[in-house]
Amino acid sequence: MRVIVVGAGVVGTMHAWHAVERGHEVVQIERESEARGASLRNFGQIWVSGRAGGEELDTALRARELWEEIGARVPGLGFRAIGSLTLVRNERERAVAEAALARPDAAARGYKLLTAEEARDLNPALRGEFSAALWCERDAAVEPRTAQLRLREALLKSPRYTFLPGREVREVVGTGSVRDDHGDVHTGDVVVLATGAWLGGLVRELAGPDLPVRRVRLQMMQTEPLGEPLTTSVADADSFRYYPAYKSDALDALNAGQAQTPTAAAHKMQLLMVQRADGGLTIGDTHEYEHPFAFDTVEDPYDHLTEVVEGFLGRPLPKIRRRWAGVYAQCVDTRRVVHRQELRPGVWLVTGPGGRGMTCSPAIAEKTANQLGW
Repeated sequence: MRVIVVGAGVVGTMHAWHAVERGHEVVQIERESEARGASLRNFGQIWVSGRAGGEELDTALRARELWEEIGARVPGLGFRAIGSLTLVRNERERAVAEAALARPDAAARGYKLLTAEEARDLNPALRGEFSAALWCERDAAVEPRTAQLRLREALLKSPRYTFLPGREVREVVGTGSVRDDHGDVHTGDVVVLATGAWLGGLVRELAGPDLPVRRVRLQMMQTEPLGEPLTTSVADADSFRYYPAYKSDALDALNAGQAQTPTAAAHKMQLLMVQRADGGLTIGDTHEYEHPFAFDTVEDPYDHLTEVVEGFLGRPLPKIRRRWAGVYAQCVDTRRVVHRQELRPGVWLVTGPGGRGMTCSPAIAEKTANQLGW
């Protein structure tokens, strides 16, 4: 079988990986010289802890296994089984963590409620103020800015894989074939459009105006090296408000009785933080859903994040090295892991994983491969 993959982000590259692994020929086409979208502009978290029970959690756990397997073969991914700590400061927040521990799938996630002292034993950089922490042993991390590059380097070792950058696919030509903006036709048996948040052009033409996927904008930042290890991912209790695993009466009480700060509420914020391979900290994030998106970044969210992080670390942040905004695609029905649709015979659109793209992409691609009989 010959598979044409359109898009070189993490979802597209994982589809290429599975196809090559199963003995198929792959042509991967990318309109940029390299992917530059949400696949790079994220935390690199393999985030099991907050996923909804059922299909979403099953997908995340399978993806976690696949990331570890692939990471052992491609060390440049920077796979690290570091787990995460969600830090709580008061009884309302602690009650949400305790409710999470009562979930029937808590053991599968590796949940455990730690005292502040136990959390500091796991992550000594946390010298600031908090009262307890929800530990999730199954969370992990990779390096988002380089993961696709390292995967591609591994793929290029196969004679069955071809990468064509700087080409935008403009037209479907029969079953399983496309024409790019150079006029070249790429003939295959199946096409996978893994175009991320690029939902215009050919995608709109094929899917129509009612595609059940929306675009979401976020802001993030990265610091200079911390100067010491941050041994786990870190989240604050605002993350309870944004992840379905934490829905409970205790969360309702938190939302009713403890408002977010005005800045956090206005920008729909949570703290997530991961240390990069160079020692810097990736910190975020915000959520913006209404179009048209702003074209600039604003400072208030960064000020808020800095205050929260410094409170947990008990020390000033290193200098901010870079700030950025990104846009990802999310299914309108957020209970769905991804939108997978055959738009034309042999032409499949796979998009809309939302903030789950980095976490779930290996398992999303594996399911596509199984469904299409690769």
